[in-house]
Amino acid sequence: MSQTPDSAVRAYIEQHRAAFLDDLAAWLRIPSVSAQPDHAPDVRRSADWLAAKLRETGFPTVEVWPTDGAPAVFAEWPSGDPEAPTVLVYGHHDVQPAAREDGWDSEPFEPVVRGDRLYARGAADDKGQVFFHTLGVRAHLAATGRTAPGVGLKLLIEGEEESGSPHFRALVEERAQRLTADAVIVSDTGMWAEDTPTVCTGMRGLAECEIRLYGPDQDIHSGSFGGAVPNPATAVARLVAALHDERGRVAVPGFYDGVVELTERERELFAELPFDEERWLRTAKSRATHGEAGLTTLERIWARPTAEVNGIGGGYQGPGSKTIIPASAMVKLSFRLVAGQDPDHVEKAVRAWAAEQVPAGIRAEIDFGSATRPCLTPLDHPALRSVARAMGRAFEGPVRFTREGGSGPAADLQEVLGSPVLFLGISVPSDGWHAPNEKVELDLLLKGVETSAYLWADLAENWRPTP
Repeated sequence: MSQTPDSAVRAYIEQHRAAFLDDLAAWLRIPSVSAQPDHAPDVRRSADWLAAKLRETGFPTVEVWPTDGAPAVFAEWPSGDPEAPTVLVYGHHDVQPAAREDGWDSEPFEPVVRGDRLYARGAADDKGQVFFHTLGVRAHLAATGRTAPGVGLKLLIEGEEESGSPHFRALVEERAQRLTADAVIVSDTGMWAEDTPTVCTGMRGLAECEIRLYGPDQDIHSGSFGGAVPNPATAVARLVAALHDERGRVAVPGFYDGVVELTERERELFAELPFDEERWLRTAKSRATHGEAGLTTLERIWARPTAEVNGIGGGYQGPGSKTIIPASAMVKLSFRLVAGQDPDHVEKAVRAWAAEQVPAGIRAEIDFGSATRPCLTPLDHPALRSVARAMGRAFEGPVRFTREGGSGPAADLQEVLGSPVLFLGISVPSDGWHAPNEKVELDLLLKGVETSAYLWADLAENWRPTP
């Protein structure tokens, strides 16, 4: 374990706390809303601001990378040790839209501290969690006496995550040589609770499609033709009904091919978390749990693939009745994927399955969007152990492990760069990502700084990647 004195790291952080928070507030004042074209200049200004601050931090190489959309920021600081691992930190500098009339208690782009919390759009998602690395690396250098980080350190901070990262994979593929790393650290995530620090070990992938069924060339009279020609609305209902079996498993043949099953150790780690199912249901605005039989709720949302109906429609939707056989019907489906699943294989399986569900006389069209691959880091990976040790030192207690049920661009980094993805975040569920009054807990934000400071020395001392 690293011999960096914890007291030296904490003293440095405390000494620079006020300036760090002032700088973060200045960045948060920039309304870098990537989803709104009017804010495109602000997104560029946000990238330029971060680039300048990274140069001030000490990064010898800092560049703003253009894309066909919003710019990303790249920074690099080589280690003095040529055998040290290289780590790429990922985050994003764009934010969700926000306006006072949405329900904010203060202006969303005018940061305000109330108690031990900093309120502003982007405070937790994701500017705060990106920015803690700037003070973290400086504390690391100050406490160890180094003039360069213990690891080769790279940052890639994109500007379109809140708009679905439409140009991110192309950027990673184009710049793959510059982004080469032994591990990727994603700081766009959170932990279980303020008193339960956790490290995420995986994220599900995502495949989406729309299925459109066409019957008669136009709506036709149900009295004259009903019962004698196929009905697209009935066909789409039968298709949806066939999506799962009686045990809640996805009934598409081949869907589970390659799935990496949970180990008993992983089940035990999930079970250690203080999960309150009734509270979770209240958060979900739901009244009962449901899903694949024989699994806990956490296992279902973190480690199992799913199929969900996101929208369904067809025929007359207005007031009163209109006795027709509709000309068409549709359904939108999404599939969350886990480690071992190939989105291309899943698409082929769904297409073949859907074709079998469609009766004669109904024409089907299926469109798939671009897919996101799942990512998973083994529990025994040395870089993951370093992240857990560093967080344990900062929080002065045990660190548990979670996964993420959602999907994100981290999988693109894993696939293109061939590097394991790890997650380091300090946000908690109450931070209100995408909601009014988004905030970050200041004590936790500084714990993120401290974790970052410990991590680089721990990786340097405990991991030598195999060439």
